[in-house]
Amino acid sequence: MLFRARHFEFRFPRPTVVMGIVNVTPDSFSDGGKFLDPDTAVAHALALVAQGAEILDLGGESTRPGAEPVSEAEELRRVIPVIEKLAAQTKVALSIDTLKPAVAHAALAAGASIVNDVAASRDGDAMWKIVSEFSAGYICMHAQGPPQTMQQNPAYTDVVREVGEFFSERLIALLNDGGIAAEQVVLDPGIGFGKTLEHNLQLLASLRSFARLRRPLLLGVSRKSFIEKLTGARLNERLPASLACATLAVGDGVQIIRTHDVAATVQAVRMAEAVWGRKKNA
Repeated sequence: MLFRARHFEFRFPRPTVVMGIVNVTPDSFSDGGKFLDPDTAVAHALALVAQGAEILDLGGESTRPGAEPVSEAEELRRVIPVIEKLAAQTKVALSIDTLKPAVAHAALAAGASIVNDVAASRDGDAMWKIVSEFSAGYICMHAQGPPQTMQQNPAYTDVVREVGEFFSERLIALLNDGGIAAEQVVLDPGIGFGKTLEHNLQLLASLRSFARLRRPLLLGVSRKSFIEKLTGARLNERLPASLACATLAVGDGVQIIRTHDVAATVQAVRMAEAVWGRKKNA
């Protein structure tokens, strides 16, 4: 299975790809305000690369539940200087985490290679046209509603089936209407995006069911609030549960793990890979 993003290629099976999170925002739930200064953000991103990140995911607008949207101009002001500096200083793939086609276009022009689309282009095909124009990678994430309202009353009849159907529909549209090749697409079930604790647990227990779509899966659970709902762990105490989810996901065929804690996640997933590899050969 191949994931292609401009000149980057990730051919699976291979060791799990760890994506490091760089939030250039004042209000992200975990590290808002820490990396608003471009030089600070770049230094943090380069540190994540040194720890083993193969993709950096940069965002200038928080998508935490209840987050207020920011203007296009402000989002561009936050992320473009960071992307330009990183493109000149590192050879890993850069991903832009955005809802806005214009921001995606500017980021790709500045040196990014992947668009992480929380909206999954529900509002039209403008984002797809930009991804197609640049031959960029595209992360299609499931969410029920926008960040401002997604956690107010999430409801499903069968969350695993409905997320799977959403992926199937999006893939058909991407390939037929968006001018995007299957090799450019990664799927993300959107843990915590319009889901209750029970919905999240059902998806985590059923990740293997999405393998039928024959596209790489990305999982982002790092430090998310559903961990506190289950365990009582506060924000700075959620690394163990985040790593548990990541290692279980590796065994269920997830190829990319998105995380704030790159060094710990790389170590955990490499151990999980070693054990799962022995199980398969036993």
